[in-house]
Amino acid sequence: MEGAEMKDILHQLEERREEARMGGGQKRIDSQHAKGKLTARERIDLLLDEGSFEEYDMFVTHRCADFGMQENKPRGDGVVTGWGTINGRMVYVFSQDFTVLGGSVSATHAQKICKIMDMAMQNGAPVIGINDSGGARIQEGVDSLAGYGDVFQRNIEASGVVPQISLIMGPCAGGAVYSPAMTDFIFMVKDSSYMFVTGPDVVKTVTNEHVTAEELGGATTHTRKSSVADGAFENDVEALSEIRRLVDFLPLSNREKPPVRPFYDSPDRIEESLDTLVPDNPNMPYDMKELITKIADEGDFYEIQEDFAGNIITGFIRLEGQTVGVVANQPMVLAGVLDIDSARKAARFVRFCDCFEIPILTLVDVPGFLPGTGQEYNGVIKHGAKLLFAYGEATVPKVTVITRKAYGGAYVVMSSKHLRGDISYAWPTSEIAVMGAKGAVEILHRSDLGDPEKTALHTQEYEDRFANPFVAAERGFIDEVIQPRSTRKRVARAFAMLRRKEKKMPWKKHDNIPL
Repeated sequence: MEGAEMKDILHQLEERREEARMGGGQKRIDSQHAKGKLTARERIDLLLDEGSFEEYDMFVTHRCADFGMQENKPRGDGVVTGWGTINGRMVYVFSQDFTVLGGSVSATHAQKICKIMDMAMQNGAPVIGINDSGGARIQEGVDSLAGYGDVFQRNIEASGVVPQISLIMGPCAGGAVYSPAMTDFIFMVKDSSYMFVTGPDVVKTVTNEHVTAEELGGATTHTRKSSVADGAFENDVEALSEIRRLVDFLPLSNREKPPVRPFYDSPDRIEESLDTLVPDNPNMPYDMKELITKIADEGDFYEIQEDFAGNIITGFIRLEGQTVGVVANQPMVLAGVLDIDSARKAARFVRFCDCFEIPILTLVDVPGFLPGTGQEYNGVIKHGAKLLFAYGEATVPKVTVITRKAYGGAYVVMSSKHLRGDISYAWPTSEIAVMGAKGAVEILHRSDLGDPEKTALHTQEYEDRFANPFVAAERGFIDEVIQPRSTRKRVARAFAMLRRKEKKMPWKKHDNIPL
């Protein structure tokens, strides 16, 4: 008898689980698939190692009795939560289920997310949030808003404690956008995801602008114009596999170092092609990504914010199997100048690396800051200071390689010795000076400007004196002038030497970075 009763109970359990797994039912699942989107559970299955997902709160239901809601209490309440592994390393996940009440956020939906985030902070593992939600559950009114606020508070507390990654895989609008906005990385899916604070209808009513959801807050908008998102993928499957790749670069929390991977690429590898990377003509561009991939283990580079502010490059490589963050000027775009957008992009990236003990490699070819009223009126002084501040406060190992131009304030900003860069290398082609020869001659020899011969002579004199790395090396601002071909070896050895680096900033509650 007892055996039969037990079987019955277990059967009931499985039935209840099956009901929860079906979310909003087959019809809504089909509709999700018709939009080219996977369901909340399918996404988790692709993100995590097979069979590793441990689900919590499967039976949670909302507690709302208004507007007839007591008749509609789906299990799980529109979000799937739990933990699992990515290549054997623990992560926490929440995945909003659009098939259940449009993935709308209720008080209990938010409580489920908060529980996962509390566990992540306590146990030291990243949080990956998959957003696909129609927004606040209007039937719950202020309870729903309180739920959002509780999640926001945890995003703030978790910041710099565990990596937080957001995947926008459907709508994310209104107050909901501010949770991803506070996480470390936001990725979107092209044509099926959007983010905005106020939607197209409200925009039309208030400002009389006609705009589609895609134009207002789609992946293209946020990866190119606003820089809200760090990258966009073609579809759900690609997005989830790329997140797995990103997590492999990151530490589980600020209590431990990033993972060390086996590597099959000699740290001593010589790249003779780098000797000719920098063109003879100082105004000719070249692709800095070539240098990055030739330094990296197996040529593997994970770029962050590729489509925004292309004049600076940010992303992760490995050196001797260990994660390194790379910040590099890109001569192919705007000659590699620093401006508002590139300074913000790089500053945010440098701060992320410093939070999580990821060493920073900076590759420099910068002619200065972008001139113009647009830059000054929009606050390039404050925005440029963000990057300066981020480098100066970062206590992780910092190695810098100057390949060509390093002029003026931009030289100082790009992780120079003066901002406590640990090792500064320069290629023989580098020029470290207050400004280019032409500008310098116009100031130093103003009286001779009418005489082309004298001007040419002065220009040549200035170039001979300053268009090289040796004056800076004489001062000790450059530790060594290196052969381009041996850059990988020299950089790898520098980081190996810095592995036990300890540096503390003076005690403070926190700094006041120029926001």
